[in-house]
Amino acid sequence: MTSTTTLAAALPAEHRARLMSLAHEVSFDVGTRLFEEGRHADRFWIIKTGTVALDLHVPGRQAAVIESLGHGELVGWSWHFTPYVWQLGAEAASPVRAYEFDAEAVRKLCDENPEFGRAVAVWVGRVVAHRLQSARIRLLDLYAPYGSGAK
Repeated sequence: MTSTTTLAAALPAEHRARLMSLAHEVSFDVGTRLFEEGRHADRFWIIKTGTVALDLHVPGRQAAVIESLGHGELVGWSWHFTPYVWQLGAEAASPVRAYEFDAEAVRKLCDENPEFGRAVAVWVGRVVAHRLQSARIRLLDLYAPYGSGAK
């Protein structure tokens, strides 16, 4: 992931502190599904340690891993946009320690503090744009006759 999409680079210290005030630590064993595509998105995570694989359901085939996420990266963005439904799936690819956030509490904080809300929205928007590009490249590599053409 690019440096502009990790928490440390995306939010100024004041906003990071405000967000982190809502965090609680969680752990996931290898193979744990954090969420499934199409289900309700009511939380999100920032990875402390470990790796999470994002995947996309492909009918008639095994799910395609779109991207692997690590330290400081946001896992889940669907909580930020109605109808709050996961657009991808996610699985712990290694033991994971992460900060977990209740989506409703974060959205409420965003509403109460417009400057904080804008910063979070810009951060999440950058993550979405990056994930869309990653998905495009990965799917071209998997299914296009000549791959993505990336060298």
